[in-house]
Amino acid sequence: MAAGAAEAAVAAVEEVGSAGQFEELLRLKAKSLLVVHFWAPWAPQCAQMNEVMAELAKELPQVSFVKLEAEGVPEVSEKYEISSVPTFLFFKNSQKIDRLDGAHAPELTKKVQRHASSGSFLPSANEHLKEDLNLRLKKLTHAAPCMLFMKGTPQEPRCGFSKQMVEILHKHNIQFSSFDIFSDEEVRQGLKAYSNWPTYPQLYVSGELIGGLDIIKELEASEELDTICPKAPKLEERLKVLTNKASVMLFMKGNKQEAKCGFSKQILEILNSTGVEYETFDILEDEEVRQGLKAYSNWPTYPQLYVKGELVGGLDIVKELKENGELLPILRGEN
Repeated sequence: MAAGAAEAAVAAVEEVGSAGQFEELLRLKAKSLLVVHFWAPWAPQCAQMNEVMAELAKELPQVSFVKLEAEGVPEVSEKYEISSVPTFLFFKNSQKIDRLDGAHAPELTKKVQRHASSGSFLPSANEHLKEDLNLRLKKLTHAAPCMLFMKGTPQEPRCGFSKQMVEILHKHNIQFSSFDIFSDEEVRQGLKAYSNWPTYPQLYVSGELIGGLDIIKELEASEELDTICPKAPKLEERLKVLTNKASVMLFMKGNKQEAKCGFSKQILEILNSTGVEYETFDILEDEEVRQGLKAYSNWPTYPQLYVKGELVGGLDIVKELKENGELLPILRGEN
């Protein structure tokens, strides 16, 4: 890119230095989509996302992009509950319509494109959107027998109440799935109205709201919690289900899109070269599985490859099988 073009791209992203300037910008840009990046100069991921914004600004001149230093304008950061950087807020008609926490370039691009193409909403369109949202919330609350809507993830709760809720569920060996409300502003706001419950976390069983942390604590004290929520299966049963989840299952560090160790990266390349469909499980996301599978399969390292629930082996064995021409028949279940 030529120097002049680079400067033009950066110039397309405005910088806001005060609360008054921010409020004025909301008013001036009311007719268009406004994307605000709450950033910090010390965070390298923020610099990366500023580059992503500069590229989006070139592609979508009708969208306004703004940088706001989170710690430099604390009153705005506090108003919009900015607890980490990078965080992106989306505004239309001076109203916040969406939020994205974290350095997720593909998700930022997707949200910007979706909101930019949706235009101004007429009342009838708003009604239609409300129906669509309610349908989506119904699906989400029914996504697992026990669903927890929380701030953050079970591995990294981002508020004390969510952390306590996760600890109680784990203590009682309750099997649950979760949804990070910071990842989707539409769900975060919509679920409050949908369930008539104003705070998070929220726990659902079979799509029905059980309540927040105080209710769960009461149910725990009265010993009713164990009768309401589904128990997690014993580890051995769970490992049997996981190893049979797909015909070809790879337990690795990372996933298909991003291997997190060299051995996992190599085995992905080998599997991808065969054209055989397979699924992966990231052992870094689940310490119980990571440790338990070593004993279950009597195999001490990762990655581990399974076909129809049976262990094939790790990277060295998969390499040997490929060199011998035996790998493809095994993956297809012919051997």
